[in-house]
Formats: sequence, structure tokens, C-alpha cells
Amino acid sequence: MASALIVLAAGLGTRMKSDLPKVLHEVGGLPLFAHAIASGTALEPERTVLVVGHGAEAVGKAAEGLDPAPALAVQGERLGTAHAVAQARAALEGFEGDAFVLYGDTPFISPETLERMAEARAAGHAVVVLGFKAADPGRYGRLVMSGDSLERIVEFKDALPEERAITLCNSGVVAADATTLFDLIDAVGNDNAAGEYYLTDIVAIARSRGLSATAVTCDEAETLGVDTRERLAEAEAIFQARARAEALDIGVTMQAPETVFFAHDTVIGRDVVIEPNVVFGPGVTVESGARIRAFSHLEGCHVGARAVIGPYARLRPGAELGNDTRVGNFVEIKNAILGDGAKANHLTYIGDAEVGARTNIGAGTVTCNYDGVFKYRTVIGEDAFIGSDTMLVAPVTLGDRAMTASGSVITKDIPAGGLGLGRAVQETKEGLGARIMDKLRARKAAKSKG
Repeated sequence: MASALIVLAAGLGTRMKSDLPKVLHEVGGLPLFAHAIASGTALEPERTVLVVGHGAEAVGKAAEGLDPAPALAVQGERLGTAHAVAQARAALEGFEGDAFVLYGDTPFISPETLERMAEARAAGHAVVVLGFKAADPGRYGRLVMSGDSLERIVEFKDALPEERAITLCNSGVVAADATTLFDLIDAVGNDNAAGEYYLTDIVAIARSRGLSATAVTCDEAETLGVDTRERLAEAEAIFQARARAEALDIGVTMQAPETVFFAHDTVIGRDVVIEPNVVFGPGVTVESGARIRAFSHLEGCHVGARAVIGPYARLRPGAELGNDTRVGNFVEIKNAILGDGAKANHLTYIGDAEVGARTNIGAGTVTCNYDGVFKYRTVIGEDAFIGSDTMLVAPVTLGDRAMTASGSVITKDIPAGGLGLGRAVQETKEGLGARIMDKLRARKAAKSKG
């Protein structure tokens, strides 16, 4: 059966106390709404519709980065969940199959749960609702069951005392044939305490028409909705705990797992060692046998096998490090390639550059890649030796086995095997250093007496 996703992401999120739309807050470096869409990819949807409202332009721009990007539907007025789903009708025109309604602030619905909902639909139930047993039902809507038949969903504010005693609660996630879903929504009214059009009412309407409805259950943790900063922190903690457990399970060593932070797309090979206090931003791949030393930050980069990174290293987007490379303390690399076995061990910036295999970059080296308007590239060949405190003023090319003298400013190409020396001529003034220091100390002494 073909499937489509409708992801509701139009809410104000006032409890977040943020200028940023709620669904753009991130967990694991990915916006909340994108987590919901990612879960739904297990269904191989033919279409995905993102219903936006508050901050629609910003949410839509973030959605453009997804592959494939979802269609957008705008909910101009927030009149309830049924009204929100109705805005997706035009984007699903002509679609024949099941529509799954997900929520942009609920990032942890698992693919397996959605697949079980799809199985319930395939078994003949017209409407399938996702429920969970709540440890504290609080103000959740309640699922009123009769055997495996879902009779109705009652919102807490409209529930009778005996209905509030029910612990099977509504997650809000729904699956139904798309045509049936919109037909049922057309019959939803707003005669309730909030004056809103509830998506939950479609169950009672379906039952009144002789259609079957059922509930599939999942663990309560999957249904966590992020509507406060506290919930956002809780969601991040859940995500990180899962990511760390997965890393350990595939053969990654972490000395202090609770201090390591992963992104949603971090890829780590087996036998990688990650020391304490390491942060992975989005877009990082680390090959087998590498070691990421303490207090390093990586994003948008690739680290080769057996490489050693850090401590206190920063790899920025576009950093491509070959096998057996070494990047040491207080080294920053951006949009640069380091060949196999290349080393940059101390206090260095390498940006917009290509460094050949086995080349050694001395401490304090900087690729001067930016003139305030344009970026320029530095190319260094294999087996080169760059002396400490070398300034490489791009664009500049150094050949294989080239060298630079320490403290040089290199503004011209150096051929293979050549030595670049770009220092001012040193002058030595006998005794002048001592005389200057004596004068300064005397001035300081006189000032302190005054």
C-alpha cells in the first residue's frame, strides 16, 4: 500500500519562550520536525507534506535541505489538529494510499512503530491510532477501547471522571486511507471546551459510519513531545544515550561516554577510541582505528583510518583527513585535505588547502587564505617540511619535498625540493636590551613611589 506523511509543524510553541519556531529547535543537530520525517522514511512515502504556520518561512527554508524536500502546506489560522491536517489536502490531491499524521515536535516515534500501524491498516482497520500506557496520564487524551476496537478518543478537558481514570493515552499519531481521512475531517465540528477542530474526533465519526478503528501501542518514551526547554534537554539526553549505546555496540571505545556528544548522522568505525569531552557536529565520519583525543570538536569532516586527532583540535566543514594523519592540540582545519600520514601537531590553522602525504606542518603555521573579500588556496606537495611559524600567503604552491624556514612569510611558489626563506634580516644591538629594561624598571619604580 502506498503511503504519505503529513507532519504538523504549525504550532506557536509559546512555552519554549523563543523567537525560533518550536520545530526548528534541534536534537542531535537536526531540527525536531526533520526527526519526525526521518522516522517516516521507513514507510517509503510517495509524498510528504509539512504543515507550517508560525515561522513558516524559516521552517520552509530548513525543510529545503532535506532530501527529498517535503511539500509545504500553510495553516494560516490555528484552529486545531483536524484543521491543520485539512491543509494538506491539496498537496495530496490524486494520492491513493494511507496517510500517516505525525507531529513536528515529537522526534522519537520509531520506524518499527509506524510499520506496525501500517500492518494494522493492512489488516482492515479504517483508522489506526498510536497509543501508549502513561505512567502519569495527566492531561493526555484517553483512548476508550472495547477489546481491540477503539471506540473513541476523549480529550482530558472533556472527559468524565471514569474516562480520566484510563491510562491508555493518545499520542496524536494517526493512520488512515487518505480519502477516508479527509472525508472524516470534513465531518469534525468544534463543539468542545476549546472550540477547536480535534483530529481525535475522527474515531467516533468513523465508528458511527460503521468503520473499524484500533490502537497500536508503543513505549511512552517514543511519544515525548518537546514543548519546553526542559523537554528539549530531556529529548537531547535521550538521543545521546541511544547514540552512545549504538556506538559502544558496534565496537567504539569511549572512556567517559556521558561526556561525548553525537549528531544525528555521525558515523564512527569500529575500534575508534573517543576520549572524554568530544563533540561531533553534523556530517562527521571517522574511519576504523582512529583516536579522537579529549576536548576536540568535529563537524562536516572525514577522518581516515588510524588518524589521531587532538587533544583540543577543531575540524570544520570540508576537512578531509587521510589515513594515519596527526592533528594535534589547538589545530584548526577547514575546507582542507591532508594526505595520508600528514602531520599538523601544534597551534596551526590550515584553511582552503591541500597538504600532501607525509608532509609535516610546523607549530604556528597559518595558511593566509582570505583577503577580506575572496578566499584563496594553498597547495603543498608530498614529503614537504613547513617550518614553525610559517605564514603561507595564498594563493601559493609548494612542491614535493619543499621546505620553509621557520618564521618565514611565503608569498611565492616554491618548486619541488626547494627551500623558501622569507625573513627580515636580523640586526643585533650590543647591550641595548639591558639598557631598555633598566630604563623601564626605573620608570616603574618612580611611578610606584609617586
